[in-house]
Amino acid sequence: MAGKGKTGGVSGTVWKLALPYAQQLGLSIWDVRYEKEGGAWYLRIFIDKPGGVGINDCEAMSRAVNGPLDELDPIKESYCLEVSSPGVNRELRREEHFRACLGSRVTVRLIRPMPDGSRDLQGVLSGYGDGQVRLKADSGETAAVPLRDTAWVRLLEDDELKEYEST
Repeated sequence: MAGKGKTGGVSGTVWKLALPYAQQLGLSIWDVRYEKEGGAWYLRIFIDKPGGVGINDCEAMSRAVNGPLDELDPIKESYCLEVSSPGVNRELRREEHFRACLGSRVTVRLIRPMPDGSRDLQGVLSGYGDGQVRLKADSGETAAVPLRDTAWVRLLEDDELKEYEST
């Protein structure tokens, strides 16, 4: 669910392990996800830096964390490690994501359709807190959407992200 960044479990453990390596490489960590797709497990580390990341950044981060991950062995199943950029349509999941994107255009996908049948809202992210994301539509209307009712919140690709720093 949007806004609920994981601080525990595999994702939290890997985040703590990977953060110093990312910082040494001049990167920030946008997100860490441990997900099952089909019959396979994936450990995904999303990295970022001002100006964006390239394949060399992803490769350097992957090499930096691969050995320490094997040593720490926080995952008992076989898994595939993927290191990538969060992309231009990055998903906002953590409080710091929402703070960094205030004033940016976003799409909010609702879990259930609205009475008119639509499930997507677009607008400028005008606020975040108290379990809600607040949007200002192009029409000037404002909406407060409970995060529990969202499938995801994503930055629209035509907006630039303000500088983001992972903690």
